Amino acid sequence: MKPGITNPRTQLIIITVAIMLIGLGSAALIYFTAGNPPESTLVHEFENSKRYVHDLELYGGKMNVLADQFRRWFDSLWEGKSLAFMIALITIIISLACSFVASRLPIESRRDFRDEDDLTKTQ
Repeated sequence: MKPGITNPRTQLIIITVAIMLIGLGSAALIYFTAGNPPESTLVHEFENSKRYVHDLELYGGKMNVLADQFRRWFDSLWEGKSLAFMIALITIIISLACSFVASRLPIESRRDFRDEDDLTKTQ
């Protein structure tokens, strides 16, 4: 068996580079083609009204209001240019995890393979 692409460490490094290229390329494409969603919709105005917040607090308390604010913030991360930033962040995290795993794999040297071939010839 010869070293090269069959080495698990090399394969993982190639996969890491591919993830980085595809993920950051996709994030850049989304960033330059997407705009931010319009803010003045009827639903958006209703959700920011005092009556809506009052009803939320009346039925579920302060935690219900906080949960609704968190939900709206989290939903906003997956639209427009924010989506590009989220994809870039997720890509970087996955790539760092893959490179961490690759750094923990043993490096196979050519000498190991020669010794293995010599061992099989003598048997």
